[in-house]
Amino acid sequence: MTSRRWVRTVKAMSQAPRPTLRPRSVLAALLLLVPLAACASPEGSETGAPALAADAPLPTTVPKGTKLIVGDPPTKVALQLSGEIGKFSFDIEWANLSGGPQTSEAFRADALDVGAVAEIPPIHAVWTDLPAKIVASKFRQDPLAHPTYELGVAPGVSVRALADLRGKKIAYSPGQAQGALVLKALKKAGLTKDDVTLVELPSTGDVYPNALASKQVDVAPIGGVNIKRYLTKFGRDGATTIAHGIRDDPGHLYVRTTTLRDPAKAAAIREYVAAWAKAARWVYEHPKEWIEGYYVKDQGLTAADGEYLVKQAGEPDIPADWADAIRRHQETIDILAAETGNPPLRAEDLYDLRYEAVGAQAVEGRSGAGAAGGSGDVTQGESTDAAPQAPSANTVAGRSAGAAPQAGLAGAGRSSDAIEGRSAGGAYQVRLTATGSQGAPR
Repeated sequence: MTSRRWVRTVKAMSQAPRPTLRPRSVLAALLLLVPLAACASPEGSETGAPALAADAPLPTTVPKGTKLIVGDPPTKVALQLSGEIGKFSFDIEWANLSGGPQTSEAFRADALDVGAVAEIPPIHAVWTDLPAKIVASKFRQDPLAHPTYELGVAPGVSVRALADLRGKKIAYSPGQAQGALVLKALKKAGLTKDDVTLVELPSTGDVYPNALASKQVDVAPIGGVNIKRYLTKFGRDGATTIAHGIRDDPGHLYVRTTTLRDPAKAAAIREYVAAWAKAARWVYEHPKEWIEGYYVKDQGLTAADGEYLVKQAGEPDIPADWADAIRRHQETIDILAAETGNPPLRAEDLYDLRYEAVGAQAVEGRSGAGAAGGSGDVTQGESTDAAPQAPSANTVAGRSAGAAPQAGLAGAGRSSDAIEGRSAGGAYQVRLTATGSQGAPR
């Protein structure tokens, strides 16, 4: 219960009729009020520490008792396989969920601190009154040679280039990466939604391959192992895929802005971002262990499927400067806003620039990254109030999206549009969707 609710409770009680109470009744009433008073804490923190301002440097000390609930199943497995999972200075509860819709639902239920998604969920979160910030970004080197998706074409349908999309029925999933890709492909071909028929379908599991095979749609973006399986199963019937020639490789960690107001969680998130980046690099450098430990044992795929997905993913790119990523994200926002009627957003406002260089520094082994098992500059302590601020190649307040990173204190950043709310807590367990097992961002 917040302090304001406590005040309202006491005020309401003071205005209520006051019956004569016996001593035993008075004692009982006081005992009932004790837990209510214990619930009161400053806004933005469950630890009692003052709320962290959006432009304040990130704390580098994680207090004892801090816990994060993280929805990032692949990273959990990578940390297990690499032996790093037990090296965090805080407790982690792993939520077995993936994708924008599940992550948003968990955020709204106050049951998740960190989610792993592609570029669309952070946009739709803001459009649906769920303020959130990106705290980590990962891409693919040579992304056009390693696309996340291809456009699947139904048997008997002739589509050899994007211009051939005119007049076709196309699977469309609003609020997810596949839906945005469809809109981008139409724009690249000089087409609009009026030139095609968009068929709204969820992009989970094998829904899109089955919709193609049954001629429910003519074209659908399919990713991961679904590409291989679709062509293997229906290629003899005339099924094909075409390349779209559009970057579709963003992968992000994002967090509710209210969570970032908790200094303990903000410090723990910084440590997690560093570990996440190192785990991504470990996966690339240990393909055999990743195929066996994740794709085969955890996801139930064949070794051949795992080898296909590893080759498709290529080498990760974790930049220390988000300027290019923000520019590309702005292009996506502009397309979605124009096509959906939602208000335009500034892409830079989706990013917490204090975390900008954390992942890259962790991969490079530089101090200031705070990775689990890394430099050790993120340590466990009693409070964050007097925590030392480590130097970082992050940003300073007021940096524009196109400027180079500036040296500062652990990422003193710009405004975060934080909202009131309590930090996430409690379990949130759902089944990992098949979309997550295909190796494609959601």
